[in-house]
Amino acid sequence: MSKTIPPVNLKRQYETIAQELDTAVLEVLRSGHYIGGEVVTKFEQQFADYTGVSYSVSCNSGTDALYLALRALNIGEGDEVITSAFTFFATAEVISRVGAKPVFVDINSETFNLDVSQISAKITAKTKAIIPVHLFGLAVKMDSLMELAQKHNLFVIEDCAQATGGEWQGKKVGSMGDIGCFSFFPTKNLGTCGDGGAITTKDHEIAAKIRILKEHGSKQRYHHEYIGINSRLDTIQAAILQVKLRYLDQWNNQRREVATRYHQLLNNLSYLTLPQGLKGAKHTWNQYSILVEDLKSGDYTFRDEIRTKLLEKGVISMIYYPIPLHLQEVYQNLGYHLGDFPVTEKVARQVLSLPMFPDLTLEEQEKVVYTLKDCLS
Repeated sequence: MSKTIPPVNLKRQYETIAQELDTAVLEVLRSGHYIGGEVVTKFEQQFADYTGVSYSVSCNSGTDALYLALRALNIGEGDEVITSAFTFFATAEVISRVGAKPVFVDINSETFNLDVSQISAKITAKTKAIIPVHLFGLAVKMDSLMELAQKHNLFVIEDCAQATGGEWQGKKVGSMGDIGCFSFFPTKNLGTCGDGGAITTKDHEIAAKIRILKEHGSKQRYHHEYIGINSRLDTIQAAILQVKLRYLDQWNNQRREVATRYHQLLNNLSYLTLPQGLKGAKHTWNQYSILVEDLKSGDYTFRDEIRTKLLEKGVISMIYYPIPLHLQEVYQNLGYHLGDFPVTEKVARQVLSLPMFPDLTLEEQEKVVYTLKDCLS
């Protein structure tokens, strides 16, 4: 066992399927076809089948997936899009990139996901869509959200970046809204060896438009219908994803086992609140995020002190996300203030993500827990 326990160990994952990955990559290299082609098309179909939708369109990243989704739904200048105040910046960034206005909602303290009960109060005549984020791998309560969206005639774009393979009431994330957006960044549950993303939908017209937008707005070479972007999934990355997709359910199950062990080992420990599951949801545990109670005032928190002590003892933890979106410098023009979203702000001060990956051994996990207990004491 290494002295330092990382938050994710991608080298170990590679070693478990090295031969299959090497073969898949070498086949692409030997083919001489590095952009598009049958390998990419085959992965798109496999991912659509896995997710339970009719269409999957691959792209360069999860960020591009969200951007392309908004463009495909004609969301732009003067429109408003509702999303969580507690998520990675890209979720809001793409709303701004298309010229629309992000409207933030506070989160539920137990799930870290946007509080569906607070969405109605944010809907205006300008609202065009909702982007629910299945944060840390836990699905949003999609039945309630979809009912609300349909009542107000709003589009739903699922941000599935951290929840590939997750489910809500037996349905895969990315199959319930109008569009699902996925990231294949290396640290994700289904990660490639670089950047990558995909969009899922049951709507033929949406899929067709996204395919045009991601190729410079061109359906026929040198004939451009829209101002698009260049957003392709490289053939080598698609080949890698084909291999990894076969292991995704197994890896997600291993993550659930790791999470269960954390629950057992950390149960009733002072100063900590453990992450909750949700009845009806199949969690993928992209992160195992605890809350460390506030014991200090000002900018320096007890959470930060614990993280520093863990690092000194060889356990690397992560903080997602220390500055809520409504308090980001670039969004001060939206008029939000400290105190507007109290749950989000509290979680941002207290959240700490422990090492989480499928191959985390019991010995390593025990070291994480015993080291954490020592730091807390």
